[in-house]
This record gives sequence, C-alpha cells and structure tokens, in this order.
Amino acid sequence: MKVTPLKIPDVLLIEPRVFEDARGFFFESFREDVFKKETSLNVSFVQDNHSKSSQGVLRGLHYQLPPHAQGKLVRVIQGEILDIAVDIRKLSPTCGQCTAEILSSDNKKQLYIPEGFAHGFLTLSDTSEFLYKTTDFYHPESERCIIWNDATLSIKWPENLNIQVSPKDLLGQSFKSSELFPCQQ
Repeated sequence: MKVTPLKIPDVLLIEPRVFEDARGFFFESFREDVFKKETSLNVSFVQDNHSKSSQGVLRGLHYQLPPHAQGKLVRVIQGEILDIAVDIRKLSPTCGQCTAEILSSDNKKQLYIPEGFAHGFLTLSDTSEFLYKTTDFYHPESERCIIWNDATLSIKWPENLNIQVSPKDLLGQSFKSSELFPCQQ
C-alpha cells in the first residue's frame, strides 16, 4: 500500500497493491495492521456504508460534530467520482481549505478523511457505487451539512454536469455560519 498526504496533509491518498492479470484482479481493500503501520493512525472503523448514485448526483458536504465525529475511509467500486474534503477545524492552519481527488473503480484509490473534515462527492460517470468505513456510528443529532456551492469555499465542481442535490443537502449552511470543530484534531 502506498500512502500519500494530499494538499491538506491529514487527508491521505491510499493506493493499494493490486495484483492483476488476464483473469481479473485482487487486492486487499483494508487490512487493519497494514493500515495502522503505513498511516501511523490508530483508528477503529465501526460502520460500513454503501451508496449508489447517478451521474451528476452530489452528496455532501457532510460531517458530524464531537463526540460523534467520524473519520472515513472511502473508495469507489463502480464508476468515477470527484471526492472533496474540507478542513473545518477552527484552529487548523488549513481551516476552510479543501482537497479533491478523482476516485474510480479503475484507479482503485482510496481516501482517508479524518475527523474534523466535511466530506462530499460528485458522480462523474453514468453511475457510481461508493463504499466508506466510519470511525463512529451515524448520529443524526450530530450531523451537519455545508452547502455544496458555498461562496467562501469556492470548490471547483465540473460545469458540464447537471448537478443534483437532495432536498436535505440543499438546506446546508454556509461555511461562515456552520458549526466548526471546536479545536484542532
């Protein structure tokens, strides 16, 4: 496994070792001992989620506040997405900055997004299937959402897609009015 810190160093790009031949491929998508050794992180994942989306579907920018904050290990098993992580840690030097990565079933890349980040993704292909592990359970009372097209964040979403956002996500707050993480994680 190759681990590369992104523009915001706490967000990690993970590229598994893939064994591929004429029959297909095999790789370990997660192995706790290797993950801990290669990332130096001591996290436990407690919930796995799976979503399917059509082209142009944008989910996010979601996060949960402490004490139910979630770190996420995300990957795509079908299709292609643009994945976004936004630093929402008040005392972080990168607070309000975002990092983006294309994840696909072809490139098999994964992202580790720690607690203290809002997360969202946009399906670029006809459909996508997205898997993610979380370090805490879903807790609706702790869930928050920043509006996807927030002017302060100025995320560069592709302009060639008809973006579709859920009614719930359309109620997302602006970055400036959102509850941010109270301390640097």
